[in-house]
Amino acid sequence: MAINKHTELRYKIWHYTYLTICGLVFFFLIAPLFVIVPLSFNAEQYIHFSDDMLALKPEAFSLRWYEDMVYGTKNPWGLAFKNSLVIGIFATIGATTLGTLAALGLSSKYMPYKALIMSILISPMVVPLIISGSALFFFLAKIGLSSSMLGIIISHIILGTPFVVITVTATLSSFDHSLTRAASSLGSSPMYTFFKVILPLITPGVISGALFAFVTSFDEVVVVLFLAGPDQTTVPIQMWTGLREQLSPTILSVATCLIAGSIIILVLMEILRRRSERLRGIQPR
Repeated sequence: MAINKHTELRYKIWHYTYLTICGLVFFFLIAPLFVIVPLSFNAEQYIHFSDDMLALKPEAFSLRWYEDMVYGTKNPWGLAFKNSLVIGIFATIGATTLGTLAALGLSSKYMPYKALIMSILISPMVVPLIISGSALFFFLAKIGLSSSMLGIIISHIILGTPFVVITVTATLSSFDHSLTRAASSLGSSPMYTFFKVILPLITPGVISGALFAFVTSFDEVVVVLFLAGPDQTTVPIQMWTGLREQLSPTILSVATCLIAGSIIILVLMEILRRRSERLRGIQPR
C-alpha cells in the first residue's frame, strides 16, 4: 500500500511538473503577441507603449494603422494582399490536386518504390529554402517565367505539395479499400468511385492539406525574394521591405490580422481532425 501511494505521489509530481513546463513553453511562444496586438492600436506614430496607453486612456488607442493598411498612400498593402491571395488560391488548388493524386498512388499496395517516391515528393520540405529559391530562379528564368505571377504560383505549388501528400496519406492509412472493391464489383467506374466513395471519406485530410498549402504559400518570403518583380509583391515581402526601409505601426496591424487568420485556420483544422476521427469511428478527444 505504501509503495502504491509513493508511486501515485511521484506520478502526480511528474504530471504537474510536465504541465508547468508546457505552460511556460506555451507562454514563451505567445508572449510576443501581448506586445504586437496592443501596439497595433496605438494612436501615435511610434512603436512604443505611451504613458496614456499604459493608463488605458481611450484617446491613446486608434484604428489609424488599420485604415492605413487599407487606404494608405498608394495602398501598397492592398496590392500585396491581392497578390498573396491570388498566388495562395491557385497554388493551393494545384498543390491539393497533385498531392491528393500522389497520395492515392502511394496508398496502393501495388505501387513500387514507395519509400523512394515519398522521399522525392517531400524533399522540398527538407531542402533549405535558399537552395530551392536559387534553383527555381534559374529553372524559371530558362523558360521565361521569372518575375512573373505564374512562376511564383508554380514554385508555391512545389513547396505546398508535400504537405498535402503527408496529410492525405495519413488519412488514407486507415481507409478501408474493400469499399472501392465493392464499388467496382457493382459496376462503378474508377472516376465515379473516387468522387462518390473515396473523396467523401478523405475530405478532412484533403482540406487540412489544402490549408497547410495555403499557409505555406501565403507565408513564403525566401523563394519570392528570388522570383518576384515589382508587380508581384506579397504580404511577407512588403513586411520585409517595411522592416528594412520604413518601420511603421502599419506592420503591426498586418501582423495582427495574420495572427487572427492563423487562429481561424487552427480552429478549422481542429474541427476537421475531429470530423475525420468520427468518420473513422474514433472517439474525438
